[in-house]
Amino acid sequence: FMSHEITKVAKHQSGLQEVLKEVKQLKALIQEKDKKIELLERRVDELEQHSRLDDLLISGLEIHRTYAQAAACDRGKDIEITATHSPGSPSLEDQVIKFFNSKDIAISSKDIVACHSLAQKHSKTSTIVIRLASRKCKMEVLRNAKKLKGTSVYVNEHLTKRNSEIARQARILRKEKKIHDTWTRNCKVLIKLNGPPEQAKVMVIRDIKELDQYK
Repeated sequence: FMSHEITKVAKHQSGLQEVLKEVKQLKALIQEKDKKIELLERRVDELEQHSRLDDLLISGLEIHRTYAQAAACDRGKDIEITATHSPGSPSLEDQVIKFFNSKDIAISSKDIVACHSLAQKHSKTSTIVIRLASRKCKMEVLRNAKKLKGTSVYVNEHLTKRNSEIARQARILRKEKKIHDTWTRNCKVLIKLNGPPEQAKVMVIRDIKELDQYK
């Protein structure tokens, strides 16, 4: 009887070991799959970010919409306002150029390849996306963005959702004084560490997990 029970328990343990082995193999396959998905997502994000390298985001600028555009927004529809306009009314591009020039930031229509905005209902301001003709022109506008201090208008690089979140978390760390500074350049998020000059390294953050060590 005891021998029979021992054999039964041994078979049960053997079966359990096989199940555990199979579970371990499945976990390894899932982890490998997750890594591949993350790699593909990062690659897609990099391609998307590359396509935005010549873009700038303008937020807080009050724009004048046509009656049809305003009516559409009042009905609760978010619409895209492009550079096209009705006769007698300034285009979105014209309004952007006029504002920048009024702040001594030199830009003209030849510098802008595209200009559009998603209007927000019941709001005169919106986020405007402009694509510049060259990287040099974009960097010049960013360099002069300090002239907008004191206004409600901000100019930033057009980051992807992933990089925007990295930049946001980096700003939180800066506010908490856990890093010295953070900024973006060519759509890459950079941070400067605390400490004396020889220790205050400047680093490019490519993954939000890289910020965990500074929290």
